[in-house]
Amino acid sequence: MIATGGIDFSVIAPPAYLEDFVAQEPARVHHVAAQHVLSNQIYRAFFAHEAKRGAEIIVDNGLFDLGYALSAERLVEAALAVSAMEIILPDVMRDGAATLKASEKAAREIRELSGDAFRLCAVLHAVDDDEWLRTYDAFASSDWAGAIALPASRRPDPDEQLCRTRWLATAYLKDHGMVDDLLVYRLLGLGRTGHLELIEQRDHEWISSVDGAAPVILGAMGIALLPEGPYEKPSTPRIEKLGPIPEDRFDLIRKNIRVVRAAAGSAVTIAEERR
Repeated sequence: MIATGGIDFSVIAPPAYLEDFVAQEPARVHHVAAQHVLSNQIYRAFFAHEAKRGAEIIVDNGLFDLGYALSAERLVEAALAVSAMEIILPDVMRDGAATLKASEKAAREIRELSGDAFRLCAVLHAVDDDEWLRTYDAFASSDWAGAIALPASRRPDPDEQLCRTRWLATAYLKDHGMVDDLLVYRLLGLGRTGHLELIEQRDHEWISSVDGAAPVILGAMGIALLPEGPYEKPSTPRIEKLGPIPEDRFDLIRKNIRVVRAAAGSAVTIAEERR
């Protein structure tokens, strides 16, 4: 468990805008898409440089963007290219049993390829709360998971399930003494309440990082994030479909990023702003 004095926010932006929105001062944590590392030289060079500056690079497996996770061989290739410290293991949306199976297989293959070079992060999916608890226990008691990531809650959940509402899940882990000091805990993406969730989550000093593209996408659309809400996200394009961003929207995007970092309790700034 790593106490950070706040949750590190990793900005997700198109490769053409990494220097404008993603560069960090100080360099802390970056969630990085494996497929872009492998296919885009500018993207790869940027995050390799951030690693040299001291950033912790976490290579994601590609599922959210591609619809499938990259193979162990490709994940190791990407991780080596940017001097990553951690690889997010393959996962299956809303399926704890399938995620556990895929994660165990990938963990074994990654270790065969690279030994203990990388911390391995398991993503906590489940179809219901019983499966959520079983899957969490399996990850926490394994000898291969060094980190656990909780996906964003994207739809209203009137039943208040642990597997559907992330802020209830983290509170449950804390209240039931289930937080493991030997594990790193991460949040994947901003959910239906956006940055407002982070105001609650930052009370959990054991949560290390969160990533998200919302401040960039919304800012590019001319939508400001309000520090105290409400958070209302319209239908938005995926980050890779965003297209060119007008320069007159840059200041709004940077403001949105500051709003998210303030909600997360992070003092990191955009390095470009300090030039």
